Amino acid sequence: MSVVVANPSASDDYFRFFGLNQQFTIDLPALDQAYLAIQKEVHPDRHARGSDTEQRLAMQMATLANTALQTLKNPVQRGLYICQLHGVDAKLETNTAMPAAFLMKQMEWRESLDEQADDLPALEKLMDEVETSKQDTLAEIAQAIDSAKNYQRAAELLRGLLFINKFALELDDAIVALA
Repeated sequence: MSVVVANPSASDDYFRFFGLNQQFTIDLPALDQAYLAIQKEVHPDRHARGSDTEQRLAMQMATLANTALQTLKNPVQRGLYICQLHGVDAKLETNTAMPAAFLMKQMEWRESLDEQADDLPALEKLMDEVETSKQDTLAEIAQAIDSAKNYQRAAELLRGLLFINKFALELDDAIVALA
């Protein structure tokens, strides 16, 4: 018995591994379906009587499928992965340079959070603004990757999205503390 659904030679590209087009705007139901098909094929019970090599390959494919699924399901991870596939490293640890307008917006949000820490309606309004900014940034990332093929710009936007996500978590904590 051999593993036929998962293509081990496609393991260097998670999109090919799942038989999907390499793009930021992803068909999540198709991803889930491809993942389930692979997991069904590589399930340990299907290979219990197989050779050690077959069992090991099935386990490697199952692990790869899990890693690939987690990477492609998360928009930030998916974007960073696509950039990496095209030779662009977002340098998250070392490159914190952001456009001045973006930094000003971050500072405004922080001040609003500090000044309105006890004002639930104000914090909820701020959360709406942050969510809108997040959706706008995701749309810009999709445009940069899927249309313009500008992976450098996408990496910049992804770094910004990480800041937005971090702030959204802090804001959410503040809202939960008041509710």
